[in-house]
Amino acid sequence: MTEITAWYSRNGRHDLPWRQTRDRWAVLMSEVMLHQTQVPRVAAAWESFLAQFPTPHAMAAASPGAVIAAWGRLGYPRRARRLWEAATVIAEHGWPDDLARLPGVGRYTARAVAAQVDDADVPAVEVNGRRVAERVAGRTMSDRDVETVMREIAGPLRGRDRLLALMDVGALVCRPRGPHCDECPLQQRCATRGVRDGERRSRQGRFEGSFRQRRGRVMARLRAGEVVDARSLDGDALASLVDDGLAVVDDESFARLP
Repeated sequence: MTEITAWYSRNGRHDLPWRQTRDRWAVLMSEVMLHQTQVPRVAAAWESFLAQFPTPHAMAAASPGAVIAAWGRLGYPRRARRLWEAATVIAEHGWPDDLARLPGVGRYTARAVAAQVDDADVPAVEVNGRRVAERVAGRTMSDRDVETVMREIAGPLRGRDRLLALMDVGALVCRPRGPHCDECPLQQRCATRGVRDGERRSRQGRFEGSFRQRRGRVMARLRAGEVVDARSLDGDALASLVDDGLAVVDDESFARLP
């Protein structure tokens, strides 16, 4: 048994609820929710959201406003709208061979679902796996190069186990700041043994006082389920929500979820 195999067996986040299923819809939902949202917040919301919309047909039968309202405070509600759009496509046409053909589903998400559901032997590059691969290699790489390195450093793991093992190493050990190199199963082959020189760290913009906060305040009013006088809302924030398909203004007077 290799070091990363043993480490993943002992330390992997096997208890995460979406890792207990191979249902394609449930896994896709978890991946959409996890994009730009921390794992504990998704863990608190995923099961109830899935219970409300257990299949693509169930979500497609609901209004986009109902899905956005159920999304609650997970943030970036455009994801909820796009998930509803994907559900309508699936309900009408079935699952495409390439999930990247669905609204809001990119290369990473399509590959991550394939790996987790079908154990497809395809690398999927997300932020944690990329950080691990680039630190081990000691350089910035393209997605294609990261995929090659991921195969090399996580062997003999493949498919689902490789994706989740590297994701967990990045989340728990090879962290953006203060990595625990002495606990890392890849330390003997790592070129950097810590934060890579010149490594860029993405930071989310300040929320307090931001336009995102203004949009969030309008969404909170609309999620309450009542039709709201549009004149009582932040006009610019409301207009941006309308442009994103997250709000509707009737007769230029009353705002509501779509």
